[in-house]
Amino acid sequence: MPIRGRRLGPLLLLGLFASGGRAAHAQQEPPRGAEQRVRQEREQLEQVRRERQLLEQRLRELQGTMHDLGEEARNLDAQADATARAVSALDRQLFALRESIDETTAALLGAEDELVAKRATLQRRLQDIYKRGPLHTAEALLSAASFGQLVSRYKYLHLVAQRDRALVARVAELRARVGRQREQLVLLEGDMERSRRDRAEEEQRLRALERDRNTSLATAERQARQVAQRIERYRRDESTLASAIEKFESDRKRAELRVNAPAPVASSLRTADVGRLDWPVDGTIIYQFGRVITPENTTTRWNGIGIQAPVGTAVKAVASGEVMIAEPIGTYGLTVVVQHGGGDYSVYGSLQRTAVKKGDKVTKGTVLGSVGSADPEMPPHLHFEIRPRGRAMDPLQWLRNRK
Repeated sequence: MPIRGRRLGPLLLLGLFASGGRAAHAQQEPPRGAEQRVRQEREQLEQVRRERQLLEQRLRELQGTMHDLGEEARNLDAQADATARAVSALDRQLFALRESIDETTAALLGAEDELVAKRATLQRRLQDIYKRGPLHTAEALLSAASFGQLVSRYKYLHLVAQRDRALVARVAELRARVGRQREQLVLLEGDMERSRRDRAEEEQRLRALERDRNTSLATAERQARQVAQRIERYRRDESTLASAIEKFESDRKRAELRVNAPAPVASSLRTADVGRLDWPVDGTIIYQFGRVITPENTTTRWNGIGIQAPVGTAVKAVASGEVMIAEPIGTYGLTVVVQHGGGDYSVYGSLQRTAVKKGDKVTKGTVLGSVGSADPEMPPHLHFEIRPRGRAMDPLQWLRNRK
């Protein structure tokens, strides 16, 4: 019959629609694993940046105070390590973004190919419908030979109409998916570009940190050498001063042994003076007697104390005696040494000028000179020593307690 011949085309189309629908539903959205890795890497990157922020804050605190240069170098090393980890995190982030872009691009191409195929199918269906005309459905139904055939044809036409609607919906869905995937691709490419910029900035930061670290290490090494040289000069000059005092003592003792020598002069520094002597100059202590560790992490020994005071402040003798030295002594600077008798001495160093000369007799409170600055690494101060029997001891034990 003519109707059976006409049914063959729609049945083939029906099979095509059904297979097309199955293919459409088999198409999956792009996997989310890469995007999840990107999020994780971003979280790790933020954590590394917070850690580095704390390190930078600590470095600013260190640079504002006297500190161990080794600690600054360790801080710079930690910052460099944090920056290197940030670069690694960005590398992993870029790799994950590339994977996500590749996956999204593949899904987009698949969706676009399916959209092209569905559009072609829909176009053929519209052409078939247009060729048959608007009364084709009624003609197919009215030409049925029996009621059962009429019902069968109605079901068939109903199913064809459902498939047509599904095809139209699938085309709309594919259009929306393509739009979403294109937007996602644009976002991913934007993230990719930002990550590349971030990586370039981190690399620049890392290079800058390496330069800072090298500069800091070079500075630390130079300062360590300078400190070592300064300490060596201190030791040499202290030895010079000690030798001079030993010579004074040797001369004094020989003089006492001479025939008709006058009676030995008792020391003006008495045991009762411990904790009672007036300060040679008013000021704050900038270094203590004994062994100390410098900010450069080196060890030195002070045979006296440093009393900070403005340049030009008068320096007074703590007890009566005779001036044995009034001249520069290396790192001590301009120095006055007073012998108090009985082998006791007091030393006044880092002076700007002297008001006495060798051989002068002085009394307690006599102005010996004024405060200067012999060491450019330190503020103006008086270097003060007390040497009973020629041996240095802590001057603070002899000076009056200040309230």
